[in-house]
Amino acid sequence: MGLFSFIKEAGEKLFGGKDAQAAPVPGASQDDLNIKAASAIEAYIASQKLGASNIKVVFDGVQGKVTVTGDAPTQAAKEKITLCCGNVANVTSVDNQITVTNPEPEAQYHDVVRGDTLSAIAKKYYGDANKYPAIFEANKPMLSHPDKIYPGQKLRIPAQ
Repeated sequence: MGLFSFIKEAGEKLFGGKDAQAAPVPGASQDDLNIKAASAIEAYIASQKLGASNIKVVFDGVQGKVTVTGDAPTQAAKEKITLCCGNVANVTSVDNQITVTNPEPEAQYHDVVRGDTLSAIAKKYYGDANKYPAIFEANKPMLSHPDKIYPGQKLRIPAQ
Protein backbone atom coordinates (compact mmCIF):
# COMPACT_ATOMS: atom_id res chain seq x y z
CA MET A 1 0.00 0.00 0.00
CA GLY A 2 2.96 2.28 0.58
CA LEU A 3 3.57 5.42 2.54
CA PHE A 4 0.74 7.98 2.69
CA SER A 5 1.20 11.68 3.42
CA PHE A 6 -1.16 13.69 5.60
CA ILE A 7 -1.47 17.31 6.69
CA LYS A 8 0.08 17.68 10.15
CA GLU A 9 -2.33 20.33 11.47
CA ALA A 10 -5.55 18.59 10.40
CA GLY A 11 -7.38 15.83 12.15
CA GLU A 12 -8.52 14.31 15.42
CA LYS A 13 -6.70 15.59 18.49
CA LEU A 14 -5.99 12.29 20.23
CA PHE A 15 -2.85 13.24 22.14
CA GLY A 16 -0.65 16.20 23.04
CA GLY A 17 0.93 16.61 19.64
CA LYS A 18 3.27 19.46 20.51
CA ASP A 19 4.64 17.39 23.37
CA ALA A 20 5.09 14.40 21.06
CA GLN A 21 7.24 16.46 18.69
CA ALA A 22 9.07 18.86 20.98
CA ALA A 23 11.78 18.19 23.48
CA PRO A 24 10.45 15.84 26.14
CA VAL A 25 8.63 17.45 29.05
CA PRO A 26 10.19 16.98 32.48
CA GLY A 27 9.68 13.41 33.64
CA ALA A 28 8.64 12.10 30.21
CA SER A 29 11.04 10.82 27.59
CA GLN A 30 10.40 11.03 23.84
CA ASP A 31 9.85 7.26 23.90
CA ASP A 32 7.18 7.66 26.61
CA LEU A 33 5.40 10.30 24.53
CA ASN A 34 5.58 8.13 21.39
CA ILE A 35 4.13 5.15 23.27
CA LYS A 36 1.30 7.30 24.66
CA ALA A 37 0.46 8.62 21.18
CA ALA A 38 0.61 5.12 19.64
CA SER A 39 -1.75 3.82 22.32
CA ALA A 40 -4.20 6.66 21.63
CA ILE A 41 -4.17 5.85 17.90
CA GLU A 42 -4.64 2.12 18.59
CA ALA A 43 -7.63 2.92 20.83
CA TYR A 44 -9.10 5.14 18.10
CA ILE A 45 -8.75 2.36 15.52
CA ALA A 46 -10.38 -0.13 17.91
CA SER A 47 -13.28 2.28 18.53
CA GLN A 48 -14.10 2.26 14.80
CA LYS A 49 -14.90 -1.50 14.92
CA LEU A 50 -13.36 -2.29 11.53
CA GLY A 51 -12.90 -6.01 12.22
CA ALA A 52 -9.10 -5.81 12.28
CA SER A 53 -6.98 -7.89 14.64
CA ASN A 54 -3.47 -7.81 16.08
CA ILE A 55 -3.25 -4.07 15.40
CA LYS A 56 0.02 -2.54 16.59
CA VAL A 57 0.91 1.12 16.11
CA VAL A 58 4.37 2.67 16.40
CA PHE A 59 4.56 6.47 16.45
CA ASP A 60 7.65 8.58 15.78
CA GLY A 61 6.77 12.03 17.12
CA VAL A 62 9.87 13.70 15.72
CA GLN A 63 8.96 12.68 12.15
CA GLY A 64 5.18 12.55 12.71
CA LYS A 65 5.19 9.04 11.23
CA VAL A 66 2.86 6.18 12.15
CA THR A 67 3.68 2.58 11.26
CA VAL A 68 0.75 0.20 11.66
CA THR A 69 0.75 -3.60 11.44
CA GLY A 70 -1.86 -6.29 11.93
CA ASP A 71 -4.57 -8.11 10.00
CA ALA A 72 -7.65 -6.69 8.26
CA PRO A 73 -10.55 -8.65 6.78
CA THR A 74 -10.84 -6.44 3.65
CA GLN A 75 -8.93 -3.86 1.63
CA ALA A 76 -11.55 -1.30 2.70
CA ALA A 77 -10.81 -1.98 6.38
CA LYS A 78 -7.06 -1.63 5.72
CA GLU A 79 -7.62 1.70 3.96
CA LYS A 80 -9.88 2.95 6.76
CA ILE A 81 -7.16 2.10 9.27
CA THR A 82 -4.73 4.22 7.21
CA LEU A 83 -7.20 7.09 7.49
CA CYS A 84 -7.68 6.50 11.23
CA CYS A 85 -3.93 6.84 11.70
CA GLY A 86 -3.37 9.72 9.30
CA ASN A 87 -6.36 11.93 10.01
CA VAL A 88 -4.91 12.65 13.44
CA ALA A 89 -3.33 15.98 14.31
CA ASN A 90 0.49 15.89 14.20
CA VAL A 91 0.66 12.82 11.95
CA THR A 92 2.35 13.55 8.63
CA SER A 93 2.72 10.05 7.19
CA VAL A 94 1.43 6.51 7.62
CA ASP A 95 3.24 3.32 6.66
CA ASN A 96 0.44 0.73 6.55
CA GLN A 97 1.90 -2.78 6.70
CA ILE A 98 -1.40 -4.53 7.49
CA THR A 99 -2.10 -7.89 5.85
CA VAL A 100 -5.48 -8.24 4.13
CA THR A 101 -7.39 -11.53 4.35
CA ASN A 102 -9.47 -10.87 1.20
CA PRO A 103 -7.43 -8.58 -1.09
CA GLU A 104 -9.31 -6.21 -3.42
CA PRO A 105 -8.28 -3.30 -5.67
CA GLU A 106 -7.12 -0.21 -3.79
CA ALA A 107 -9.32 2.90 -3.59
CA GLN A 108 -8.30 6.39 -4.67
CA TYR A 109 -7.86 9.15 -2.10
CA HIS A 110 -8.91 12.78 -2.00
CA ASP A 111 -7.46 15.54 0.18
CA VAL A 112 -10.30 17.81 1.28
CA VAL A 113 -9.77 21.51 0.59
CA ARG A 114 -11.76 24.54 1.72
CA GLY A 115 -15.14 24.60 -0.03
CA ASP A 116 -15.24 20.86 -0.78
CA THR A 117 -18.47 18.96 -0.25
CA LEU A 118 -19.07 15.25 -0.71
CA SER A 119 -21.32 16.14 -3.66
CA ALA A 120 -18.54 18.13 -5.34
CA ILE A 121 -16.07 15.32 -4.71
CA ALA A 122 -18.52 12.77 -6.16
CA LYS A 123 -18.96 14.97 -9.24
CA LYS A 124 -15.16 15.11 -9.69
CA TYR A 125 -14.55 11.36 -9.37
CA TYR A 126 -17.82 9.86 -10.63
CA GLY A 127 -19.26 12.59 -12.83
CA ASP A 128 -22.43 12.60 -10.71
CA ALA A 129 -22.88 14.69 -7.55
CA ASN A 130 -25.71 12.42 -6.43
CA LYS A 131 -23.23 9.58 -5.84
CA TYR A 132 -21.89 11.28 -2.71
CA PRO A 133 -23.42 8.55 -0.45
CA ALA A 134 -20.86 6.08 -1.88
CA ILE A 135 -18.04 8.28 -0.56
CA PHE A 136 -19.82 8.82 2.76
CA GLU A 137 -20.31 5.05 3.22
CA ALA A 138 -16.69 4.36 2.24
CA ASN A 139 -15.50 6.63 5.05
CA LYS A 140 -17.82 5.48 7.82
CA PRO A 141 -17.52 5.21 10.78
CA MET A 142 -14.89 7.98 10.73
CA LEU A 143 -17.48 10.27 9.14
CA SER A 144 -20.63 10.64 11.19
CA HIS A 145 -22.47 12.97 8.79
CA PRO A 146 -21.99 13.86 5.08
CA ASP A 147 -21.58 17.55 5.93
CA LYS A 148 -18.83 17.01 8.52
CA ILE A 149 -15.66 17.02 6.43
CA TYR A 150 -12.81 19.46 6.98
CA PRO A 151 -9.87 20.86 5.02
CA GLY A 152 -6.82 18.64 5.28
CA GLN A 153 -8.84 15.46 5.80
CA LYS A 154 -8.07 12.55 3.49
CA LEU A 155 -11.03 10.52 2.19
CA ARG A 156 -11.32 7.11 0.49
CA ILE A 157 -12.88 7.25 -2.95
CA PRO A 158 -14.00 3.71 -3.85
CA ALA A 159 -14.22 2.54 -7.45
CA GLN A 160 -17.71 2.76 -8.94
